[in-house]
Parts: sequence; C-alpha cells; structure tokens
Amino acid sequence: LICSIGNMLTIVVFFWSSIGIGFKYFALGDIIILITFGPLAVMFAYAVQVGYLAISPLLYAIPLALNTEAILHSNNTRDMESDKQAGIVTFAIIIGPTLSYIVYNLLIFIPYIIFSILATHYTISLTLPLLTVPLAFSLERQFRSQHYAKIPQKTAKLNFLLGLFYVFGILLAPPGTLPN
Repeated sequence: LICSIGNMLTIVVFFWSSIGIGFKYFALGDIIILITFGPLAVMFAYAVQVGYLAISPLLYAIPLALNTEAILHSNNTRDMESDKQAGIVTFAIIIGPTLSYIVYNLLIFIPYIIFSILATHYTISLTLPLLTVPLAFSLERQFRSQHYAKIPQKTAKLNFLLGLFYVFGILLAPPGTLPN
C-alpha cells in the first residue's frame, strides 16, 4: 500500500509541470492539489499509523484541503495573464476573475462552517480555528479589490494558523468527544 501511494505521488509530481503534458496546462492543478493535500494525504497517514484504510478520517481533511486549495487558486488568479501568455490553462482562467472571487471565498469560508458544525455536535474546542476569521475577511477584501500580489502568501499564513488552531482544538477535545 505504502509503495503504491508513493509511486502514485511520484507520477503526480512528474506530470505536474511536464511541458506540454503537465496537469497545470489542462486546468487539473486545482483538483490534484485538493485530492493530494486532502483525502490522499490523510488516508495515507491514517493507513500508515493503524494499518488499514477508513473513511472517517476524511472528515478531518476537508477543512484544510479546501484552505490549501485556496492558496493555489489565489496564485492562479494572480497569475492569470502570464499563465495565458505561457499557454497554461488554469481553473481561474476558465472561470475568470468574478467567479474566481466566489470560488476563493468558498474555499476560505466553508472550513469555518465545518468547524462550527463540528463544535456544535462534538466539542467546543473545535471553535479554536474560528480565531482566524478576521484574517480570512481581510483576505476576502484584498481579493475583491484585486490586490492579488501577496494573497497566496497571506492565504498560506491563514492555512498555517487555521491548521495550528485545528490541531490544538483536537488535542484539547475531551476524550471520546470527537467523531471516530
């Protein structure tokens, strides 16, 4: 299992930017990042630790996978013109600036909805990631005003803080209160 997943990741890395056949030339980068840095990474880590695969760990992956995708999406939105000139086709290019703004907002704000639902049903400690909401709104305003220059780096900072507070929320959860 471990070798199979490792081989698959090697193929993904090779095809990411291979000239002419790279995923980024066919608007597949977003979906690859969403799968690789979400379900695939979590499933792999879980399987290595417990020796089998399960679906339940995917619940934990979704918020950070969406936020990680927001980093790539903001980068692709920022680079739309230069990517077009280089013959690269990204999801941001296909949907344009207005829909890119909507997608970006969904990617950064849906995790907060998920954390709120988890906190309501399981443990209040999962509200810790909500401490980053002001940063998310700041990014939304910058994206809306099309000040894209530093958005990917600032979205990565949001992702780091969101993940850190998420981990603390899980660690501080009373035993038996988290979904299995």
